[in-house]
Amino acid sequence: MRHLVFVEPGRLEWQDAPDPEPGPGQAVVRPLAVARCDLDPAMAGFGIFPGPYPVGHEIAGEVVAVGDGVTHIQEGQRVAVPFQVSCGRCTPCTGGRYAACDPYYARAGAAFGFGESGGGHGGGLADLLLVPDADHLLVPAPESISAIALATIPDNVIDAYRTVVDGLRARPGADVLIVGGDAPSISLYTILCARALGAGTVRYVDNDPQRLAAAADLGADVIDVGPQFPRRLDRAPIVVGASLSVDGLHCAIRSTEPYGRLTVVTIHFSAATPLPMLEMYTRGITLHTSRADSRRYLPDVLELVAAGTIDPLEVPTTLVNWDDAADHWLEPALKLVVTR
Repeated sequence: MRHLVFVEPGRLEWQDAPDPEPGPGQAVVRPLAVARCDLDPAMAGFGIFPGPYPVGHEIAGEVVAVGDGVTHIQEGQRVAVPFQVSCGRCTPCTGGRYAACDPYYARAGAAFGFGESGGGHGGGLADLLLVPDADHLLVPAPESISAIALATIPDNVIDAYRTVVDGLRARPGADVLIVGGDAPSISLYTILCARALGAGTVRYVDNDPQRLAAAADLGADVIDVGPQFPRRLDRAPIVVGASLSVDGLHCAIRSTEPYGRLTVVTIHFSAATPLPMLEMYTRGITLHTSRADSRRYLPDVLELVAAGTIDPLEVPTTLVNWDDAADHWLEPALKLVVTR
């Protein structure tokens, strides 16, 4: 088989590899479409995780083989592949914290398409992908969801959904504020998810004309902050931080209303990121940051997409032919999907 491999910063190439054979509890999936996560350009462009390794972790596929003991997943099924690898049996998994799975612990969190930092699992841009604990991990895909839309869901759509779902369950109709677009597709998918879940006003704050225009088309009230984030904006109970800058992060914190909730979806790679802790303490701000738990939220999001309540393809999506993936993986796009 062939798979697309990150070789060094800025360089990807198709390489040959042995065909995987499923062992007990495992399945082999043929990827049908693979979306590019918002983190992928940094991973392949700057080499934030050591390579070489096969790339791609937002995967829609078809099961082509199963190993002994697999009873729920069948050959020929279309499936969504959670980007994180989990067993479904350990204490974190049985508590619904699949992203914290003990047996598959890895430095960057167990995941497809992250190389040894993600536990050494394969990548989605491959002819075949070996999936462990298939009965737990793979989620059958509704027929009404195209492979292209399905590929966007396991990471970035779920990342957007988790930023607003708990807050809107606790406070139906609450306003949502999205600060920054450095996680471009997540920020835009958040608008779709907030609207689908009954948010009040959804505001989108950025300085990039393309992202601002896309956000306006999705129904958000857009605010162009220009070259510098303000100290704060009008406060909201549910805030999403999607800026890589400290100024953007501080703006998101100060724009969260007292006892509101801020979810930060961008990764701040510095050893220490300054926070206005006294302000957060005084106003009772809850700040949450983590990888999205793909397996936890995947069934709920698939149901919403199948019903037409959320349509990921409302976000401008660039399609790339499978064989051309190496040439286009690092090209600018709000969302990019490689499809057969």
